[in-house]
Amino acid sequence: MRSLTAVALTLATTALWSAPSASAQAAPKADAQPAAPYNYNAEGRRDPFLSLTGGGTGTDTKALPKPTAAGIAGIRVDELSVRGIMQSRERLVAMVQGPDNRTYLIHQGDKLADGVVKSITPQGLVLVQDVSDPRAKEKTRDVRKLLRSPEDKKE
Repeated sequence: MRSLTAVALTLATTALWSAPSASAQAAPKADAQPAAPYNYNAEGRRDPFLSLTGGGTGTDTKALPKPTAAGIAGIRVDELSVRGIMQSRERLVAMVQGPDNRTYLIHQGDKLADGVVKSITPQGLVLVQDVSDPRAKEKTRDVRKLLRSPEDKKE
């Protein structure tokens, strides 16, 4: 009698456990709607994947060109190349080319994006460039841009 009761109890428990799982499997099939895409709500918090020094725009700041002033004031010292030196009344004038392949005339004292024209000689320019390295002892350095580069003399 005990064995018969144990068998009946086992069958009843198995039937109870299998019945809810069958109905649970049928329910999701009836609600077969795709899940909505996840949207992050910042609620005033910063995005942890954005650079702290990049200004929080989310884009690579080196990839985008920085807004600069028009003309010679928007050209950096390293982007400048000397194309000619001319005598104008009592002083020299330099003809330079910018990164946009446009030619500009500059005089002594003209300001560039990161420097100023210190002097113009028949051989080229002497520019004073502002150094942006915070560890540098000197905040400016003299840069010579020659009319004829050493590669031109070889030819």
